[in-house]
Amino acid sequence: MIPNLYDHIERVFIDQAQLQARIEEIARQIEADYAELDDLLLICVLKGGYVFLGDLSRALQRPHALDFMGVSSYGSGTRSSGAVQIIMDLKQPIDGRHVLIIEDIIDSGRTLSYLRQNLLARQPASLKICTLLNKPSRREVDVPVDYIGFDIPDEFVVGYGLDFDELYRNLPFIAVLKPEIFAHLMA
Repeated sequence: MIPNLYDHIERVFIDQAQLQARIEEIARQIEADYAELDDLLLICVLKGGYVFLGDLSRALQRPHALDFMGVSSYGSGTRSSGAVQIIMDLKQPIDGRHVLIIEDIIDSGRTLSYLRQNLLARQPASLKICTLLNKPSRREVDVPVDYIGFDIPDEFVVGYGLDFDELYRNLPFIAVLKPEIFAHLMA
């Protein structure tokens, strides 16, 4: 029998209602900040950011375009490896455009710092960062973050796009896994 993903959850960390309420707040803040600017482009960092992007995009009441980048630094572990790799690049140029990076979680900051430098070299009119989750206690590289959904402690979380070994992205909330699910990686 295939196990139920919910059986692997130790506890729900941020529920659906909290997520949606905070995303609405972020959308209103973005709309205010970009009120006088046109040509807003949201760049989703795949794979984890896709659920957040979908809900944020629907919450925004102003025109905006979307593009995607695949960036990897985790592999199958629970901590960033530190080696950043672009596995899928943008489909359109960003020079002269107002760019907002949409990220699921900022941990060490290495991936986002690398991505930020890469995109700044492409000469956007502006570049800001929006993350659903932020782990300031794990920061190794300082990176400016303009919009933060939730600051969280150093716990390994899944759901709402975030995964462990490509599973749990479909959970409609942010959760902490039972330690036995990933304990073998910590040994």
